[in-house]
Amino acid sequence: MKLSIFTVAVPDLSAAELASAAAAAGIAGIEWRFRGIPEDALSEQPSYWRNNRCSIDPGRWQEQVPVFREAAAAQGRQSIALVPYLNCGDMAASEQAFQAAAQLGASMMRVGVPGYDRSTAYPELYEKALRYLNEIQDMAKQYNIKAIIETHHQTIAPTASLAYRLVQSLDPEHVGVLYDPGNMVHEGYENHRMGLELLGPYLAHVHVKNAGWFKEKTGEALERKGEFSTIHPGQSLSTSWTCNWAPLTEGMVDWVQMVRDLRAVGYDGYYGIEDFSGVLESTTMLQHFADVFNEIERRVNEEEQA
Repeated sequence: MKLSIFTVAVPDLSAAELASAAAAAGIAGIEWRFRGIPEDALSEQPSYWRNNRCSIDPGRWQEQVPVFREAAAAQGRQSIALVPYLNCGDMAASEQAFQAAAQLGASMMRVGVPGYDRSTAYPELYEKALRYLNEIQDMAKQYNIKAIIETHHQTIAPTASLAYRLVQSLDPEHVGVLYDPGNMVHEGYENHRMGLELLGPYLAHVHVKNAGWFKEKTGEALERKGEFSTIHPGQSLSTSWTCNWAPLTEGMVDWVQMVRDLRAVGYDGYYGIEDFSGVLESTTMLQHFADVFNEIERRVNEEEQA
């Protein structure tokens, strides 16, 4: 089983520190975050999406990429992916990212899909994404780097089936899907085995994290009277729930079954940790991930041999 780390999840580590911690945990692959740090975040404590020390700045990629690439190589780690935050349709930023990924020696790069917030209808966003992805396919072929779209909440690709709809006319040699079950707890759950079977050759990578839904207290909305419910004026007509990140073994994704399903469809790629729960400090989180997945591999191997 091949393990990797997406560096968004280790914001307090430098590139060299991350590569060393990954080597100690037996994590072979590194997916480098490709985003700058806002000026007003530089004095903040390290954080996943703002002051992240383990990120390559797109504005300084030509000087930074060799440093990050060599940090991985010095520890015998492979830089498997560049992970930018691209807007669908921004071809200039996409090509810049492909150039950086090529210099990094990456084999994969995440590309953009439109977000969905009810302000623009899905059919319009779908057509925009298709135009973009067709151009992206040409770039992916040119740079010999697979472009991947991620199953992600609040986009037009929250499920395996909607991601498949975007890529089904494209060449799986050059365009694929990053399957993220943790994101699909937030939005987009489908039976995982069925979704993976649908993706077929487009399944390119898997991210590993967990999440759960929690009920918010809103007071009693209904008063029970026999078989009927009375609604009090001014009270809520629904119950509010919130989805939060959870430690790897405590959320709603059953990762043992997930690995069974992935093996059943022939997946042999990387499992990339992206733990946002904040429960464990970075180096401990990496070792915990490796320990959990080594145990999952042992159990699934025993099942297959029984």
